[in-house]
Amino acid sequence: MTRKPARMYRKVEGQVYTRREYMGGVPNCRVTQFDTGDLRASFPVALTLGTEEAAQVRDIALEAARISAVRVLEKNAPNQFHLKVRRYPHQILREHKMAMGAGADRISDGMRRAFGKPVGHAVRAQIGTELLTVYTTEEHVPDAKEALRKASHKLPVPTRVIVSRSAS
Repeated sequence: MTRKPARMYRKVEGQVYTRREYMGGVPNCRVTQFDTGDLRASFPVALTLGTEEAAQVRDIALEAARISAVRVLEKNAPNQFHLKVRRYPHQILREHKMAMGAGADRISDGMRRAFGKPVGHAVRAQIGTELLTVYTTEEHVPDAKEALRKASHKLPVPTRVIVSRSAS
């Protein structure tokens, strides 16, 4: 079986396709936790990972970025952070699987009635969309920046880290 190109679903095009009640066989969202770390404490610094281009980010990429960031934060700043996934992947992705190999032309209908089957979820991110936010203390800001830098490598879109401090 051949692999699909990594940027197959990156472009934001077509209608929004989100109504699960009208379709069957939609796989579950792969993002397991949207809030991790110390959820009760309030932290003075918030670092946000924002997109620089409009793109679709698959739920698999979002989960990989979350795991990567949490791994760095738990090692360097245990119990001194709160990581929040800011977007839920509502967009349902479809794929029209083509039959390959000898004799496939007799089995396949080509592009006739090619609606596709649901294969996953994605976030439709515009320019400046906030995907992940890390709340932490002042001394762990470099660790949080490193965590978001490593998380950005898992995403299919260029990103930027935005630091904001509370006025207290």
